[in-house]
Amino acid sequence: MLLDNSVSKQSYIEDCEVCCNPIQVTIQFENTQLSQFEADSIEQ
Repeated sequence: MLLDNSVSKQSYIEDCEVCCNPIQVTIQFENTQLSQFEADSIEQ
């Protein structure tokens, strides 16, 4: 998974590369350093 640090706080849905199920990804950067990462499965 590639993370874009150009935006300090992000939340988006991305499909799992292995099983193709959707994942809710929430990330936060402080001074371009990753400070928070959360990935939650969205069951279908």
